[in-house]
Amino acid sequence: MFSRLLKGNLLLIVFFTVLGLACSTDEAVATDMLEPEQKISPGTSIRYLALGDSYTAGTGIDTLQSFPRQLQQTLASELTRGVTVQVVARAGWRTDNLINALEGETLEDSYDFVTLLIGVNNQFQNRPFSQYEDEFPKLLNRALNLAGDNPERVVVISIPDYSYTPFGQNLGFENISDEIDGYNNFAKIITEENGIPFVDITDISRNGLEDISLVARDNLHLSEKAYQMFLDRIVPDAISKLKD
Repeated sequence: MFSRLLKGNLLLIVFFTVLGLACSTDEAVATDMLEPEQKISPGTSIRYLALGDSYTAGTGIDTLQSFPRQLQQTLASELTRGVTVQVVARAGWRTDNLINALEGETLEDSYDFVTLLIGVNNQFQNRPFSQYEDEFPKLLNRALNLAGDNPERVVVISIPDYSYTPFGQNLGFENISDEIDGYNNFAKIITEENGIPFVDITDISRNGLEDISLVARDNLHLSEKAYQMFLDRIVPDAISKLKD
């Protein structure tokens, strides 16, 4: 759907080589659970599943400061309950990579809360937009099933805009923001049609050039501060749903 100049293709190769964002679908899924001493009895703990790519994995920052880990800590504090988090996310993953990973991952029958943030690598790797149109609804349906078919226990998070980072500014690609808006608009429509909350955080990422503290040390991904701002939009509704 989108065209790229040769310069962009060369930069793409450098991007994956230097930062290690590309990975095959055969690679092991990154799965993080609470340490044994932090767990409480399964009957009383909240089970949280985080699905996505580098923005969920916490690439470029301490993993403990990724938004799933921050969300885990916040929910545990606010709800005074144990919270386990399972992260199925890897830098470089597109929608098809996540679909394949879920097929091979050991998962619970259902979770109390599920987040989904995926699509930036479809755009960045110049995949046809039709692939996202086909695969995002499948992932959304999978997330819904994993949340016990309760749409209120799923949150879809919009794709951040990496063009508002020092690395993104050097890519020379035009229309990055317009293309990301296209992905987000499609995801928002499909998500809300299914009665699932859609949390738009893209505007936060678009402050990255004015506020460099929102950008991770790799000059591309988001910082712990940016993820905390995500949570300001996710947590209030999540807490109200999980109290039910």
